[in-house]
Amino acid sequence: MSELRTTLVQCDLRWEDPEANCRMLEDLLGDLGGNDTDLIVLPEMFATGFTMNSRDMAEPMATSRTVAWLCEQARKRGCVVTGSVAVEDDGEYFNRLIWATPDGHPVHYDKRHLFRMAGEHERYDMGRQRVVVELKGFRILLTVCYDLRFPVWLRQQSVDDNAFEYDALLCVANWPAPRRQPWRTLLQARAIENLCYVIGVNRVGEDAKGLAYAGDSMLVDFKGEPIIDEPRDKPFLLTGSLDRQALADFRDKFPAWMDADRFEVLV
Repeated sequence: MSELRTTLVQCDLRWEDPEANCRMLEDLLGDLGGNDTDLIVLPEMFATGFTMNSRDMAEPMATSRTVAWLCEQARKRGCVVTGSVAVEDDGEYFNRLIWATPDGHPVHYDKRHLFRMAGEHERYDMGRQRVVVELKGFRILLTVCYDLRFPVWLRQQSVDDNAFEYDALLCVANWPAPRRQPWRTLLQARAIENLCYVIGVNRVGEDAKGLAYAGDSMLVDFKGEPIIDEPRDKPFLLTGSLDRQALADFRDKFPAWMDADRFEVLV
């Protein structure tokens, strides 16, 4: 229980073609499963690309074929599979991160910070709550892309007698290449300031709007040092491990959390 094997899936995406993307990802993942990894992380909007065509592309949550595919992959592979999907739920539209578990009971997080420079705030609804999940003794905060720029939303908060709300921060993204340096810097900054691991998965390729994506998917430790760092715009599938004991030891050795400011996030 002291390690969490995490697989980063950096890939190109077919524009607004969920069936093609699911086929591509299934081929890319091959026979990867619970013997090799505990967690498979796909990019933001892995089924469509970062589309603002929510009224046509968002699938009803209750009958979503993409969500069903994600859950089936988790069941078949015997590990958690996660990524975000455009969904419609009770008349609202969300960029929704699905945390699909092998037992068939998915948890979801709705993207809080909507990227207004692309008009996302006009085409999707804002998420209303933070979500922390647990896997193999690791508590993981779920986030999506633009959330990464807002440290207050992502800051550790004490829970009961525990100073740490989470042990890892997970961020899936469609982060364009012109802003690759902020992406890389923010992943490391969030790890350092929160004394946690950070899992960041971005796409590559070019979308239908002509935006290029450089990837730069990373797994970062609690000191901001990369465990996986592939600064290249090519698809890859790489697995790294989060070490629970190493994290606990560092938090004891460097207890910066004891001097942190107390605050409350208003949602």
